[in-house]
Amino acid sequence: MARASDHFAAYSFVDRIVEFERGTRARGAFAIPRAIDAFPAALVAEAVGQLAAWVAMDAIEFRGRPVAALATETRFDGAVQPGQLLHLDVDILSCDDDTVAYNGRASVGGQDVITLTDCLGPMLPVADFDSPDALRERLDLLRSEGAAPGRFHGVAPMRATISHHEPGVAMRATLDVPADAPFFADHFPRRPVFPATLLLDAQMNLAATLAREAPAMHGAMPQPLRATHVKMRSFIVPSQRLELGAELSPAANGVVKVMLLAKTDDRIVASARLELVSGTDGKERA
Repeated sequence: MARASDHFAAYSFVDRIVEFERGTRARGAFAIPRAIDAFPAALVAEAVGQLAAWVAMDAIEFRGRPVAALATETRFDGAVQPGQLLHLDVDILSCDDDTVAYNGRASVGGQDVITLTDCLGPMLPVADFDSPDALRERLDLLRSEGAAPGRFHGVAPMRATISHHEPGVAMRATLDVPADAPFFADHFPRRPVFPATLLLDAQMNLAATLAREAPAMHGAMPQPLRATHVKMRSFIVPSQRLELGAELSPAANGVVKVMLLAKTDDRIVASARLELVSGTDGKERA
């Protein structure tokens, strides 16, 4: 259940901003709580995007905020574990009242774990989603003493129900967005929106299940290598039912490609292309 105390806790992944050049770049950190079960790659991408959002909102004096960014390429260079410190870097390519464009990356112990290239976030009125004053105060806190770590208590797994399975070829599944959840108090207090990165995580899990059946995987658990053309076409709201689809392409050089779609009422709401490799080919993620 969403509570006021979940604001800046249930789905916020920046604890501190250590460098901040207005409208240009920022460096920050997020301490992944040791008590949670996992911190998926999609949430690492979310953390990078949130740091970019802070820079973008400040640049236009909190008139707007980016919602549902498009990402040309996301590289997955390693997994992260609970208890690790995530270092975040973003470079703003352009920013105005309509859009923000940025590149970003996350690293652990000096090793990159994710890289985002050519991301574009449409800017929408801040006041439709959150309190501009509360956001200003939060940014001041992040740039000074920082937020108390350990606020995030994890997200309940989004379990998709398989509705069609053609082994090694395609899968379809349904995903029911919860009517209420703690992350809605953080995403967003005035207008609950199902996070695009939680959808991407569910899609990546579906893709891994399908890709494992590809001969190139030799039965090993696939590891994500790269996502391209990640696109959110519309907001997803509480209680919405999504139809997820994954379609396998022929493998090339040990890389399996999966086309991902999400629909509601026969309307495409999200799409992406995911590349995976076998966990036994020397590229297994830490």
